[in-house]
Amino acid sequence: QVQLVESGGGLVQPGGSLRLSCAASGFTLDDYAIGWFRQAPGKEREGVSCIRRGGTTYLADSVKGRFTISRDNAKNTVYLQMNNLKPEDTAVYYCATHRRWGTCRREDLYELWGRGTQVTVSS
Repeated sequence: QVQLVESGGGLVQPGGSLRLSCAASGFTLDDYAIGWFRQAPGKEREGVSCIRRGGTTYLADSVKGRFTISRDNAKNTVYLQMNNLKPEDTAVYYCATHRRWGTCRREDLYELWGRGTQVTVSS
Protein backbone atom coordinates (compact mmCIF):
# COMPACT_ATOMS: atom_id res chain seq x y z
CA GLN A 1 0.00 0.00 0.00
CA VAL A 2 1.37 3.39 -1.01
CA GLN A 3 1.22 5.72 1.96
CA LEU A 4 3.00 8.21 4.18
CA VAL A 5 2.74 8.00 7.94
CA GLU A 6 3.81 10.84 10.22
CA SER A 7 4.80 10.32 13.84
CA GLY A 8 6.65 12.05 16.64
CA GLY A 9 4.25 14.82 17.50
CA GLY A 10 3.19 15.66 21.02
CA LEU A 11 3.03 18.27 23.73
CA VAL A 12 6.24 20.14 24.50
CA GLN A 13 7.13 23.23 26.48
CA PRO A 14 8.46 26.34 24.75
CA GLY A 15 12.14 25.90 24.03
CA GLY A 16 11.79 22.15 23.77
CA SER A 17 12.45 19.81 20.86
CA LEU A 18 10.65 17.18 18.84
CA ARG A 19 11.64 15.04 15.91
CA LEU A 20 8.91 14.25 13.42
CA SER A 21 9.18 11.23 11.15
CA CYS A 22 7.56 10.62 7.80
CA ALA A 23 7.75 6.96 6.85
CA ALA A 24 6.95 5.90 3.31
CA SER A 25 5.67 2.52 2.28
CA GLY A 26 4.98 1.11 -1.15
CA PHE A 27 7.49 3.36 -2.92
CA THR A 28 11.03 4.74 -2.57
CA LEU A 29 11.24 8.21 -1.08
CA ASP A 30 14.57 8.88 -2.75
CA ASP A 31 12.74 9.24 -6.07
CA TYR A 32 10.51 12.01 -4.76
CA ALA A 33 10.51 15.53 -3.48
CA ILE A 34 9.29 15.57 0.10
CA GLY A 35 7.67 18.43 1.92
CA TRP A 36 6.62 19.21 5.47
CA PHE A 37 3.59 21.43 5.89
CA ARG A 38 1.64 22.59 8.91
CA GLN A 39 -1.80 23.91 9.61
CA ALA A 40 -2.73 25.76 12.77
CA PRO A 41 -6.35 26.16 13.88
CA GLY A 42 -8.08 28.84 11.83
CA LYS A 43 -5.10 29.30 9.52
CA GLU A 44 -4.18 28.15 6.06
CA ARG A 45 -1.72 25.34 5.56
CA GLU A 46 1.83 26.56 5.07
CA GLY A 47 5.07 25.03 3.87
CA VAL A 48 7.71 24.50 6.53
CA SER A 49 10.52 22.63 4.84
CA CYS A 50 11.20 20.38 1.90
CA ILE A 51 13.81 18.31 0.09
CA ARG A 52 13.96 18.53 -3.69
CA ARG A 53 14.67 15.56 -5.90
CA GLY A 54 18.44 15.73 -5.97
CA GLY A 55 18.67 16.47 -2.28
CA THR A 56 18.77 20.23 -1.83
CA THR A 57 16.65 21.54 0.98
CA TYR A 58 14.45 24.50 1.81
CA LEU A 59 13.41 25.97 5.16
CA ALA A 60 10.79 28.64 5.68
CA ASP A 61 12.11 31.84 7.25
CA SER A 62 10.00 31.27 10.34
CA VAL A 63 11.87 28.06 11.18
CA LYS A 64 15.39 28.75 9.91
CA GLY A 65 17.97 28.12 12.58
CA ARG A 66 15.53 25.97 14.56
CA PHE A 67 14.33 23.19 12.24
CA THR A 68 16.31 20.74 10.15
CA ILE A 69 15.05 18.36 7.46
CA SER A 70 16.87 15.15 6.64
CA ARG A 71 16.30 11.87 4.87
CA ASP A 72 17.36 8.33 5.75
CA ASN A 73 17.14 6.34 2.53
CA ALA A 74 17.83 3.04 4.29
CA LYS A 75 14.75 3.59 6.44
CA ASN A 76 12.75 5.23 3.65
CA THR A 77 11.98 7.99 6.13
CA VAL A 78 12.25 11.77 6.24
CA TYR A 79 12.72 13.62 9.50
CA LEU A 80 11.97 17.10 10.70
CA GLN A 81 14.07 17.97 13.73
CA MET A 82 12.44 20.87 15.56
CA ASN A 83 14.40 22.71 18.23
CA ASN A 84 13.64 25.79 20.30
CA LEU A 85 9.94 25.31 19.69
CA LYS A 86 7.62 28.25 20.12
CA PRO A 87 3.87 28.41 20.81
CA GLU A 88 3.36 29.65 17.25
CA ASP A 89 4.73 26.31 15.99
CA THR A 90 1.59 24.63 17.32
CA ALA A 91 -0.14 22.93 14.38
CA VAL A 92 -0.88 19.67 12.68
CA TYR A 93 2.20 18.75 10.67
CA TYR A 94 1.88 16.86 7.39
CA CYS A 95 4.38 15.34 5.03
CA ALA A 96 3.74 14.98 1.33
CA THR A 97 5.51 13.88 -1.85
CA HIS A 98 5.66 14.55 -5.58
CA ARG A 99 7.95 13.45 -8.41
CA ARG A 100 8.66 16.74 -10.20
CA TRP A 101 12.21 17.90 -10.58
CA GLY A 102 13.35 21.41 -9.72
CA THR A 103 10.99 22.52 -7.00
CA CYS A 104 9.66 21.39 -3.67
CA ARG A 105 7.91 24.58 -2.54
CA ARG A 106 4.78 24.42 -4.65
CA GLU A 107 2.05 22.88 -2.55
CA ASP A 108 -0.17 22.24 -5.57
CA LEU A 109 2.34 19.72 -6.96
CA TYR A 110 2.11 17.40 -3.99
CA GLU A 111 0.12 14.27 -4.74
CA LEU A 112 0.42 11.98 -1.73
CA TRP A 113 -0.21 13.25 1.78
CA GLY A 114 0.00 11.72 5.21
CA ARG A 115 -2.71 12.17 7.82
CA GLY A 116 -0.67 14.45 10.01
CA THR A 117 0.69 14.56 13.54
CA GLN A 118 -0.24 17.13 16.16
CA VAL A 119 2.44 19.34 17.66
CA THR A 120 1.45 21.47 20.63
CA VAL A 121 3.89 23.90 22.21
CA SER A 122 2.60 25.17 25.52
CA SER A 123 3.68 25.70 29.10
